[in-house]
Amino acid sequence: MAMLTMMYAHIPATQAASAAARFPLIRSQQHQEAVLDHHPQTKTSNRTNRLAESLSHLLHLHIETPPKTDSPRFSNWNMFTEEKHSTPTTSPKEIISEKWRQIHGSKDWEGLMDPLHPWLRREIVKYGEFAQATYDAFDFDSFSEFCGSCRYNKNKLFDVLGLSKNGYAVSKYIYAMSHIDMPNWLERSHLVETWSKDSNWMGFVAVSDDEETRRIGRRDIAVAWRGTVAPSEWYEDLQRKLEPIGDLDAKVEHGFLGIYKSKSEKTRYNKSSASEQVMKEVTRLVEFYKSKGEEVSLTITGHSLGGALALLNAYEAAKSIPGLPISVISFGAPRVGNNAFRDELNQMGVKTLRVVVKQDVVPKMPGLVLNEGLQKFEEITGTLEWVYTHVGAELKVDVGSSPYLKKHGFNFLGFHSLETYLHLVDGYLNKETSFRSNARRDFALVNKACDMLVEDLRIPHCWYQLEHKGLVCNHHGRWVKPIREPEDIPSPTREAEAEAHALQVEIQSDYVLQSLCTANMKGEF
Repeated sequence: MAMLTMMYAHIPATQAASAAARFPLIRSQQHQEAVLDHHPQTKTSNRTNRLAESLSHLLHLHIETPPKTDSPRFSNWNMFTEEKHSTPTTSPKEIISEKWRQIHGSKDWEGLMDPLHPWLRREIVKYGEFAQATYDAFDFDSFSEFCGSCRYNKNKLFDVLGLSKNGYAVSKYIYAMSHIDMPNWLERSHLVETWSKDSNWMGFVAVSDDEETRRIGRRDIAVAWRGTVAPSEWYEDLQRKLEPIGDLDAKVEHGFLGIYKSKSEKTRYNKSSASEQVMKEVTRLVEFYKSKGEEVSLTITGHSLGGALALLNAYEAAKSIPGLPISVISFGAPRVGNNAFRDELNQMGVKTLRVVVKQDVVPKMPGLVLNEGLQKFEEITGTLEWVYTHVGAELKVDVGSSPYLKKHGFNFLGFHSLETYLHLVDGYLNKETSFRSNARRDFALVNKACDMLVEDLRIPHCWYQLEHKGLVCNHHGRWVKPIREPEDIPSPTREAEAEAHALQVEIQSDYVLQSLCTANMKGEF
């Protein structure tokens, strides 16, 4: 499928129709909409497999669309937009240090989601912006020699994307193998000479600065994982095969684990897996800040596939660093593993908050029928190890609640877009109330890579792209692909040297601080 240069491909009408055809219609009871998993795990009998496949042909899957009601009309849209243009785009930063554990999920966000506490809302949006950064900075251009990489080096990523205001600094980039069994999930260049034929940039590790640390009450390590391009690819590319993880009965989707764990000595960027890269950096940061007597937390975020990788990351971190407060905040994430995987995460104290758009199909997969809804029949069936199940608390938002979003038709791309998620979270109050009137986030962001905003707002669809589609006019007057700044060209050697230098600076500054403290205690100052 042809890709745009930014975070998603715009699905042509013919492809959207074929994608819709792959999801024939059913309305399930309550909110447990689901599709039949055609490939239960091997412990099921052939008879069960045949029954499941037969049911899949009998059932018709209905993906819920927003109610066909007229969206609220403002008497003067021009006046309304002018008023919005003169207001801040972010909520005020509150000092949450005394309540950080509750905001981080220590009590499973009980009493904070209905109504949605403003402090929690702001933190969800903050981590969502980190996940969005993995799209906004990603090179999707299949005619670029750098396709699949980040367009900016880690020292300028947040500055370029306007995220420095959040008070974090990127410490490491994460790469994953791109030639494994999920060809449509990761990107590759069409060119022969490329920065890497084997790897994709998949996200980053960042850490809160001193000011943000004081505000939120602890040193927070954030990991953001990049997601997938279009939800229509999910049904085709999911392996629908559970694979063991850990030493007990936990199992997870084969494809997700493959991206997280794959490595090869023949590659430049994946001599170590994404798993090994992220855990090495997280462990380093935890040890460094704990040695200074600081409280440390780990918050992992991701959208779509990134939400699945976030759960695998949380599972491994909880196993490797016992006692570390770990939370996952995911957006539009699929089911990842079975009941035993969920139970192990719960037992290890991992807290998960899943943000879900009611109309989005991806959170309903894999296991659109064979999922946690079957638990009510457990006395009859016993424990079903091959059934996919969601993890943690759910914050469900509805496209129909926003006066800014179109209320008719089915929009795969728009419903799954992370910017749609962040818009709806910013406007969410509670289950019974419509969109809050004082929502701050710029509504124009919704149409960055889709067409979800009402026409009255006059925001072009898919407007977020490189100027001139990435071409520049050279001094001969010819339009050409630009040459990347040397510091933005991926280089494993340069990145390793930069990390070593940063570590040395940290050690030296820590030594100087300790020396000053010692001298002060001795009365030398």
